[in-house]
Amino acid sequence: MTPLSKATVGDTNMIRKITGDDEVRSHLAELGVVVGVPVTVVSRLGRNLLLTVNENRVALDEEMAAHIQV
Repeated sequence: MTPLSKATVGDTNMIRKITGDDEVRSHLAELGVVVGVPVTVVSRLGRNLLLTVNENRVALDEEMAAHIQV
């Protein structure tokens, strides 16, 4: 498994594990970021990632993206 923060722009990956405390996991779940869902890194802007998850666009910083294992 690799953290999503290390994923290549344009690649689609399956979310395999979410790490972090309950607050982090709950926040990501509210955004639709859950195990078993495909996620695509659309672009990087500095330390921020723009993702497509469940046909929605989501922006996360690298620290939060590091909790998502693909």
